[in-house]
Amino acid sequence: MQIIKTKNQLRKIYKSPGEGALKKVIHKLDKHSRHFIKRSPFCILSTTDNDGNIETSPKGGDPGFVYIMNDTVILIPDWPGNNRLDSLQNIIKNSSVSILFFIPGMDETLRVCGDASITLETDILKKLERAKKLPITVIVIDIQKVFFHCARSILRAKLWNSDSQIQRSDFPSMGKILQDQIKGYDGEKIDELINKNKNILYDEHK
Repeated sequence: MQIIKTKNQLRKIYKSPGEGALKKVIHKLDKHSRHFIKRSPFCILSTTDNDGNIETSPKGGDPGFVYIMNDTVILIPDWPGNNRLDSLQNIIKNSSVSILFFIPGMDETLRVCGDASITLETDILKKLERAKKLPITVIVIDIQKVFFHCARSILRAKLWNSDSQIQRSDFPSMGKILQDQIKGYDGEKIDELINKNKNILYDEHK
């Protein structure tokens, strides 16, 4: 297997980036990036620890679930989950994070990079209140760079094309998957718990 190990090797294979690709990076939110975040119900948060171990975590909610404090600070609520805390533990070790925002039906995405911290400050938690509930903690992102990402990957994936969606029955349930992966797990009970939690979330977000 031929392995590429240097930037010079890469640049012999790829064309130089265009002027627009280089100049589109900004260092604070503008009206377009603010509008995108306010309309986005879903993002992916990437973190790493000091040893280079990477975690990628999905975050979601109603459109605008990520709160814009100002042009250089955004807030991401952390709601109850599986309590692994992979991303949060990484942030404690290494504050550098990257976020990719999506809007269903829109082929372009928004990339935001910056330094993260975790807060329990009551005034901050209240800004993310939902259905009279507060998140457990809030991730505070001090923005370093922002830029829109082109549509090519979404178009290639046909991500928003209904014809690309599979029938859920074509894939095993999460309970079945965990039962196969973890000795002694009862898949049916896991599925019952998952469905119960889904119904609670649906009711909270009606």
